[in-house]
Amino acid sequence: MIKLASWQMRAVGEPLVWSERVIDSLGQGEALVRVAGCGVCHTDLGFLFDGVRPKHPLPLTLGHEIAGVVEMTGEGAEVWHGKAVVVPAVTPCDACDLCKTGRGTICRAQTFIGSDVHGGFASHVVVAARGLCPVDETRLAQSGVELAELGVLADAISTPYQAIVRAGLSAGDVAVFVGVGGVGAFGVQIAHSFGARVVALDVDDTRLARIAQHGADRTLNVRGLPVKDVRERVRKLVTAIAGEPTSWRIFETSGTAAGQLLAFGLLTYGSVLSVIGYQLNPIEVRLSNLMAF
Repeated sequence: MIKLASWQMRAVGEPLVWSERVIDSLGQGEALVRVAGCGVCHTDLGFLFDGVRPKHPLPLTLGHEIAGVVEMTGEGAEVWHGKAVVVPAVTPCDACDLCKTGRGTICRAQTFIGSDVHGGFASHVVVAARGLCPVDETRLAQSGVELAELGVLADAISTPYQAIVRAGLSAGDVAVFVGVGGVGAFGVQIAHSFGARVVALDVDDTRLARIAQHGADRTLNVRGLPVKDVRERVRKLVTAIAGEPTSWRIFETSGTAAGQLLAFGLLTYGSVLSVIGYQLNPIEVRLSNLMAF
């Protein structure tokens, strides 16, 4: 038997409860990972406080940004034993037609850890070994970064990275980030590393001051400003750093209705809009902007 300890969500809005559970054994292809660190995502807060529904019935152990060490394996996963790993937030099945055609992001049999199954706010977590990402421990030791800190690679870094790649961002392009909290701040740094010119928008001066030191060429506090005013101010900022303000790559990383409305309102000729932040509230937009721009 394997004993696991975790902080579990029992009900919306209530504190997490320390709990222990026992599993008999690992299944074929599974790995038991000792959790070194697990990030707290906005999605976790959505589950706990905002009524976003996880698929697994409560009680549930949240957490999907996990790094750790494989302590035990099931049949067929022995090669992972003892390895330091990052656990992907979502693991596709790799067997369905969607997966076989490179569309694993919408696999209907994918596993979202901390929603479909118990997650990483725990001593250990049981995962499918096929999705694990090995950590080069020699390079890790040389970097000065702790294994626990790599948990954010599973979502907070990989998510904006994938959005930036899919948006076709390259050196000299303009990237506009709406919201520079966790995901947005990583996105700004990644876009800067691609050689893009970056404009960061937020309602928090502290966040903006910090991101100005980490890749943002221009910042703007949009609190209380109408969308039209923000669009005109952003246009001027973009012109100052990159000339003719067309073909912006806009990344919505606030996860708020106001942020999504603003991001849509920033569309201009040749723009690409990537909606990364998640929230439950509906918004009303003029879809004809997509045709026009």
